[in-house]
Amino acid sequence: MPQFAIPLAAIFGFLAVALGAFGAHGLKSQLTPAMLEVYQTGVQYHFFHALALLLLGVLLRQGMNHSGLTAAAWLFSIGIVIFSGSLYALAITEIKILGAITPIGGLLFLAGWLCLAYGSWKAA
Repeated sequence: MPQFAIPLAAIFGFLAVALGAFGAHGLKSQLTPAMLEVYQTGVQYHFFHALALLLLGVLLRQGMNHSGLTAAAWLFSIGIVIFSGSLYALAITEIKILGAITPIGGLLFLAGWLCLAYGSWKAA
């Protein structure tokens, strides 16, 4: 993951901006206000964690190698896909069961932040 963290963060950042613009312009008239809010929540967490992944990539490239940091990068990446992806799908399809998947992504984000704390503490 160390060599892939920054490129992956860039791809996730690009997708967050593209999906945010698509939601604001392409979906605004297609979604109910409640579903547009769900979609925007997905975009917001997507972007926050793309930035966190970018930070992790910088730390890893500067030699701050610890398994906790690598784990955090994986957890943020998978969390984006599950958390934000489920919210995007829920907003567009209104299939309510997709909302049951979202907390799994949230737990991955939380675990990622704990791994970041632990890994940065141990690597310092």
